[in-house]
Amino acid sequence: MGAATSPRRRVATVLFSALSVGIFACSVFPVYWMVQTSFQPNNEIIGSDVNFWPETFTLRNYETVFSPDGRAQFLPALGNSLTVTLLTVAVALVFAFLAALAVTRFRFRTRKAFILAILIVQMIPAEAMIVSTFRVLDGWNLLNTIAGLTFVYIATVLPFTIWTLRGFVNGVPIDLEEAGMIDGLSRMGAFWRITFPLLAPGLVATGVFGFIQAWNEFLLALVVNSRPEMMTLPVWLRTFQVATGTTNWAAIMAGSTLMAIPVIVFFLVVQGRMTKGLVSGAVKG
Repeated sequence: MGAATSPRRRVATVLFSALSVGIFACSVFPVYWMVQTSFQPNNEIIGSDVNFWPETFTLRNYETVFSPDGRAQFLPALGNSLTVTLLTVAVALVFAFLAALAVTRFRFRTRKAFILAILIVQMIPAEAMIVSTFRVLDGWNLLNTIAGLTFVYIATVLPFTIWTLRGFVNGVPIDLEEAGMIDGLSRMGAFWRITFPLLAPGLVATGVFGFIQAWNEFLLALVVNSRPEMMTLPVWLRTFQVATGTTNWAAIMAGSTLMAIPVIVFFLVVQGRMTKGLVSGAVKG
């Protein structure tokens, strides 16, 4: 029986492996196309020939990204995006973590209503609140400011962050804390030494999602921070589009490649810290 099923398992393994490679190739190909396009002259990109490798390798597109030619500058836009995104992730994780603990560990009268409100807020598209958001920020004199855009992003990211962290907190049994308290730990000590290290993967996964969402957001940033010196990178990329001429797609691809680097670096950094936290929690717990 085992000899009969062994060839079938091998065939299934080969098929699943081929499917996995195909899915991986489909996922990576757009990134590869963006990077290799950033090293081509613009006239090759808009031509009819399809080149999977640059025939004329050039760095002029990256020079265009950094060159001051009347367009909003890359480095100030990069600084704005980093500042707003990091502040959004930090503040959203703190408040979402506390809210997730509250709705998971405690039973209060409005708990179900609070969870339902989180779901309802997530169903409302951000585009539907652009006018009201603009008027509120205008009344508070927060248009074209880092603080104003950060407040908007926190409000956008927070509902999903709370809902995601609630699932992670709910997956850690409260019995672990109670066992630590029996061994002599205080309630706070049991939480920080036992429960919190187990929640590190949830915090990191939620932080990565919040980082990507805030980093790539375009419409709210376009409305709230419209001045050139306050643009974020997604809005800055829009400045390469020309209504009456030829759009410099090669420079757009170069800017998009540079824009993707901080996300990759952030993921690599938090991934290493997540592994370190898990190992430390497993040893100390």
